[in-house]
Amino acid sequence: MFVLSYAGSALASCAAMCACQACGFAARETFRKSARLAYCVLFTLAMVLAWVLRDFARPLMEKIPWIFHHASTDPSDEWYGQQAVYRVSMGNFMFFGLLSAVLVGVRYKSDKRDQYLQHGGWFVKITLWLLCNALPFFFPVSVVNAYSWAARFGSGAFLIVQMIILLDLTQSWNDSWVAKEDNRYLYALLGITLGAYVGAATLAGLLFWLFAPSGSECSFNICMITLTLVLCLAFSLLSLHPSAQNGSLFPSAVITLYCTYLCYSALQSEPHNYPCNGVGHKYTAASATTLAAGMLLTLLSVVYSALRAGSNTQTFMTSGYSEPDAAPEQPLLEAEEGTSAGLDGEAPGAAAGDKRGDKAISEFETVTYSYSFFHLIFALASMYIAMLMTGWGTGAEEKDLIDVGWTSVWVKLASQWLTALLYAWTLAAPLLFPDRTFG
Repeated sequence: MFVLSYAGSALASCAAMCACQACGFAARETFRKSARLAYCVLFTLAMVLAWVLRDFARPLMEKIPWIFHHASTDPSDEWYGQQAVYRVSMGNFMFFGLLSAVLVGVRYKSDKRDQYLQHGGWFVKITLWLLCNALPFFFPVSVVNAYSWAARFGSGAFLIVQMIILLDLTQSWNDSWVAKEDNRYLYALLGITLGAYVGAATLAGLLFWLFAPSGSECSFNICMITLTLVLCLAFSLLSLHPSAQNGSLFPSAVITLYCTYLCYSALQSEPHNYPCNGVGHKYTAASATTLAAGMLLTLLSVVYSALRAGSNTQTFMTSGYSEPDAAPEQPLLEAEEGTSAGLDGEAPGAAAGDKRGDKAISEFETVTYSYSFFHLIFALASMYIAMLMTGWGTGAEEKDLIDVGWTSVWVKLASQWLTALLYAWTLAAPLLFPDRTFG
């Protein structure tokens, strides 16, 4: 029996070791094929950490003397939660900001920073990420409060980048399908256009039903919903003008649906004790599933923004990168040729010796996206997540809820207005300045 027990324990240990090695190999292969996915994983972990600490940070934060002694006489749980969120956000801002700074100017795959910093050296980078997340917890409250104000401006910059990405996406999507000269794609564009307008109209009806209930004075909500419809109608009609160089109903339909959604999101962010917030009356607190879904959507938006912004160098950069037409089509897990350094930072071809004819990296082969801008987007996104979790620094965030409060309402409405104005400008600019060329 003893022998059998010993043999069973040995087999179990071997199986566990094999499983760990398999997981490690899978992780290395995944990180080797796509550094961007690895950075997304780190950002996700930081966001979850901030989310947990926001509601459960007090027992930990009270034990840190340089934080506790600078607190008020009897700080609330919300104050400790805000401090924790800001510090996690600051740590990730430092991590991605540092990578953005050291990767400035990487244009060719032969650049050593491409192999050893962007795609390699994962043990060092993960250690650095852990240190960056721990370091802000040693900072005094005054430094963290100063960061919270800087995060407001960084979050605004992130929202503006998102708007530009959306406008570029709709236009490039429309141009790509029209250029195929295939009736099936044209019918698909028509179907999506009609679907977007029908969806926007349906959502507008729900807005009046949910946020302007009968018997309540809801002039503010009615005004915001009506203004949304007027803006959408205005730029949709403008897109039909013969001289509108970038005019098309497809981008207008997508922007209309997005602006209507922003109106819904803004009104939903009203305090749940506000009489005109019908959603707040139905759901006084978001369930864990709803909250997780909201955070997942935010993460997906952030990830797509980073990938799109980093790949589309024509939109944000001037020159020095490969043509971006194929970049957005590149799968996240597709191996990036010539840049897939191992986790130890060693180039794949190092073991093969200096065989000039078999070099994997061409000296003049340009990278497919801006590494520096990619990390800058994640740095700004770290600030944006902090604002979402703290009610944009007002301390008015309701427990178990994210992105609720009047500050969030006005930020979303301002984002909607700016999106509509930016799109209207792309349509009106050729009419106002016919002697200029607009791409």
